[in-house]
Amino acid sequence: MDAPDPSPPISVSVHAAHLDFGGRPLFEDLDVELPAGRWTCLLGPSGVGKTCLLRLVAGLVGPWSDSRVRCGDGVPLAGRAAYMGQQDLLLPWLSVLGNVTLGHRLRGESRGTEEQAKALLDQVGLAAQADHRPGALSGGQRQRVALARTLMEDRPVVLMDEPFSALDAITRHRLQALAAGLLAGRTVLLVTHDPLEALRLGHHVHVMSGRPARLGPPIEPAGAPPRDVADPDILRHQAELLTRLAEAAGEAP
Repeated sequence: MDAPDPSPPISVSVHAAHLDFGGRPLFEDLDVELPAGRWTCLLGPSGVGKTCLLRLVAGLVGPWSDSRVRCGDGVPLAGRAAYMGQQDLLLPWLSVLGNVTLGHRLRGESRGTEEQAKALLDQVGLAAQADHRPGALSGGQRQRVALARTLMEDRPVVLMDEPFSALDAITRHRLQALAAGLLAGRTVLLVTHDPLEALRLGHHVHVMSGRPARLGPPIEPAGAPPRDVADPDILRHQAELLTRLAEAAGEAP
């Protein structure tokens, strides 16, 4: 299954975002730019607000937030973003294939849906499990189903929260490459704790730190993703990222 052409890609901007948590501002007056057709990767200490920012962009936070999310083409983001959270959220009574095609079936879109879903399941290594229920799968397999479901949505904006975290190293490496290919030309915001993953996939890599939180200046790796993790420039950027993350956590680099 080749990546469909999502053109034209759209940029997404968050202006003066504000979000309180536990009576304190998690972030305030926060500006975030997601360049059109590019991967933006976000790292930072646990609890700094990465997932909350992702959910804010997705429109999933409650009335305690006050923010402005805008798209570069002037059209609201609602209905144009696919979201993959940390939990797979698979429906236990549906098969793997049924979970991957759920969004399309709820919207009454059936033409070609099953064939597309089976092609994606083949690419994530789960073609043989298409008729299985989620309860029969391992945690890593469930994560792959959730990834296939997200890719199946075919949206111009994709928001992902540690989508590869439950996978073994080899599967993670392979699915990073798959996602990079299938999401080429999309506007992607990826939250991850893995500096090498961010540098392999991201066009712009930020560290989020502080309270209220701020985004540090981006690291912009050269070349197109997925990048070679043995590239000396990637390894140099990894050392820089680890230093920034240590500083964000209040530790000596």
